[in-house]
Amino acid sequence: MTDTTIPENADSTPIDPVDRVLARAEARRNVRVSSFADAQTHGLGAAQALQDEATAYGDSDGEQWEREERAALRRVPGLSTELEDVSEVEYRQLRLENVVLVGVYPQGSQEDAENSLRELAALAETAGAVVLDGVLQRRPHPDPATYVGRGKAQELRDIVVSVGADTVIADTELAPSQRRALEDVVKVKVIDRTTVILDIFSQHAKSREGKAQVELAQLEYLMPRLRGWGDSMSRQAGGQVGAGGAGMGSRGPGETKIELDRRRIRTRMALLRRQIRDFAPARDAKRAERRRNTIPSVAIAGYTNAGKSSLLNRLTSAGVLVENALFATLDATVRRAETADGRVFTLTDTVGFVRNLPHQLVEAFRSTLEEVAASDVIVHVVDASHPDPASQLATVRDVIGDVGARDIREIVVFNKADLVDEDTRLVLRGLEPDAMFVSSRTGEGIAQLREVVEAALPLPAVEVRALVPYDRGDLVSAAHETGHIVAQSHEEEGTALHAHVSPRLAAELERFRTDA
Repeated sequence: MTDTTIPENADSTPIDPVDRVLARAEARRNVRVSSFADAQTHGLGAAQALQDEATAYGDSDGEQWEREERAALRRVPGLSTELEDVSEVEYRQLRLENVVLVGVYPQGSQEDAENSLRELAALAETAGAVVLDGVLQRRPHPDPATYVGRGKAQELRDIVVSVGADTVIADTELAPSQRRALEDVVKVKVIDRTTVILDIFSQHAKSREGKAQVELAQLEYLMPRLRGWGDSMSRQAGGQVGAGGAGMGSRGPGETKIELDRRRIRTRMALLRRQIRDFAPARDAKRAERRRNTIPSVAIAGYTNAGKSSLLNRLTSAGVLVENALFATLDATVRRAETADGRVFTLTDTVGFVRNLPHQLVEAFRSTLEEVAASDVIVHVVDASHPDPASQLATVRDVIGDVGARDIREIVVFNKADLVDEDTRLVLRGLEPDAMFVSSRTGEGIAQLREVVEAALPLPAVEVRALVPYDRGDLVSAAHETGHIVAQSHEEEGTALHAHVSPRLAAELERFRTDA
């Protein structure tokens, strides 16, 4: 992992970061270095998994005051957290500054590993870190002791010292023993991909339910990673043998500090689970009311940063927070919409997915993901400009299957179509022949998407033909709002309707029904 001297251009300007990565890859084939620039010489731009700021936002997202508020409080650079004694690292608040990324991949999966490392760079930047460098090692299996092996861990230590990093992030979920062993070698804080995702969720959670879900996921992750704080907290015996022969006065209550911590965490987790269950009745009541009134539901699901919130804003002018960051939206947002013939339906913006999404978050956010399972139509949004859209499709469909929504009608939408050329569109057509191409920034394809969504909405269950008196205009209005009108005419005795309506409305129209 030692650095290799890379030539500069003739005008003495630093070489392009991508060229630097390719040159280093040729020099060291067993260790792949991802495309990050040397921040000490010419800074580091946005991670490649994030969209270009110049094309990130459109004119249909509203004022976006919340985005300015979120960006107002940022971490201060230059506050080193380099640790010579890392025994208490799990109890420290996560604070990312200058980081080095590390990953391991087997033979034949180099491209996928590089995409995963770029995505980890985007996650780290969203959490507030500055990515200085990244390395990939090819080996059949991660080392069970230090993840990368003892020798490569020493080389990683040299890279950390040379670039001045104070945190190492592994592109996987490390076992507690791997994390401790790697920290002992590199002498800086080591965290994993799951920790970064949990930190982003804790920053972006706004609602009471969202905060409770994130805290529950954090505690589930922390529980097996607790460590004792030394012999001074071991108080299981007294007398001459207790606490290393300290004598009288050293007898404790019979529990070590780590056991007390575990008990408190289990108690807190039980309380959070009860709170999350208590949120369910209100959500179920709203969902039942929509079903009772036969209001169809459309869920917008997809990979994180694919443009789900932007698409919701374009379809409904909702003004939902839009940010060029991963997991900007955590809480489900429901907005009212109408079809061209006046039928009412709802559009729901859901939390985004990511590869290797921590199972703790899937379980904690299962109540939010129920909005997808309870929908009538799923609009599956994919980032057309992403380097690996096939993995986005597979990842999202796996989660959709986990929540029991695999049988729901799916409309695949490639968003950010303004950022791709015709050749890329042909490739994407090969992935999904029936997919639609839209751009929430320019408005391309939005009208066609609206038509396809309206056509996919289920019709109410009961077909009726009725002659409604003019003094019962409320029934005609309800049929327009919640039903599907096939034909309507105004007769001398009243309004002749041919419509598909809900069973409840059909019962009210029963006395006005006609055979023709």
